[in-house]
Amino acid sequence: MKVIDLHCDTISELYLHPQESFASNSFAVDLKKLHQGDYLVQNFALFTDRSKTQDPKHHALALYDRFCQMMAEHDDEIAQARTYADIKQNAAAGKISAVLTLEDGGVVDHDLGMLQNWYQMGVRMIALTWNYPNEIGYPQRMIGQASDFHRSVKQVIDEQHGLTDFGIEYVRTMEELGILIDVSHLSDAGFWDVMHYSRGPIVASHSNARALCPAARNLSDEMIRSIAQRGGLIGINFCGDFLEQQTIENGPSRIEAIVRQILYIRNLAGIDCLALGTDFDGIDCQREIEDASQIGKLAEALKKAGMPDDEIEKIYYRNALRLARQMF
Repeated sequence: MKVIDLHCDTISELYLHPQESFASNSFAVDLKKLHQGDYLVQNFALFTDRSKTQDPKHHALALYDRFCQMMAEHDDEIAQARTYADIKQNAAAGKISAVLTLEDGGVVDHDLGMLQNWYQMGVRMIALTWNYPNEIGYPQRMIGQASDFHRSVKQVIDEQHGLTDFGIEYVRTMEELGILIDVSHLSDAGFWDVMHYSRGPIVASHSNARALCPAARNLSDEMIRSIAQRGGLIGINFCGDFLEQQTIENGPSRIEAIVRQILYIRNLAGIDCLALGTDFDGIDCQREIEDASQIGKLAEALKKAGMPDDEIEKIYYRNALRLARQMF
């Protein structure tokens, strides 16, 4: 079964570990594993942790250079896709498609012209924030050390701090350009501002249901329904801390918990809003689905849970492909 994954952090890992190869590496995503998993599209995030760099824009551009190098080195097996037509063309040529995304849209330095530049470079989805405030808006607030927050559920829901004035213009410009708005990590107030100031589908590329796992990074029932009503997508995050309540930080990622999240969201808002957003190479936990090559384990578990093949296909790739056709 074909696969489209809305989110991974593999580019950051390759940038930090230049000795590793994209052809085959020790991470969760590489070309060999993508082929084994029968991937149609992998979305690659350019992830910026602004607590670790004094120049977020420069860091994001350095990641983009690594991405371009990766595409050039393996152009016989994978190619960047900027449009739905590119995805179809790549598939016909036997190539996996790579779609470029940003995680922390604040790498534009208050310049909407830079946002247009990112579009020209092929970015087709942007998570407005990561775990720190930026010129666009605010993430869910955190308790404890910020540097430990990426894999922590120790958050409190922020219903006060939404989009800034610049953030409102940023969101409107994204829609004009045709860049998907990604609300994963965004505060609750920011989420509802996005719903107010945008009109088209929005995406939570790697978020789960808060009702099953009370991490503020997850989505409330009302948020899930709102995304579904807009024709948007929710990419199920494989991080154990966002799948179910854990007794330890970085708790295990269990297939049973992934299935439970999927069934809950399907029953709440319908099958058409569901997709995969593994967060591979951005999560540190023991996983029953260790890497991209093992993605078929989830389909097997969903079948055992009684889900028909056509619904599994929608989660695995058809819903994401439909949105790509509509937006790109």
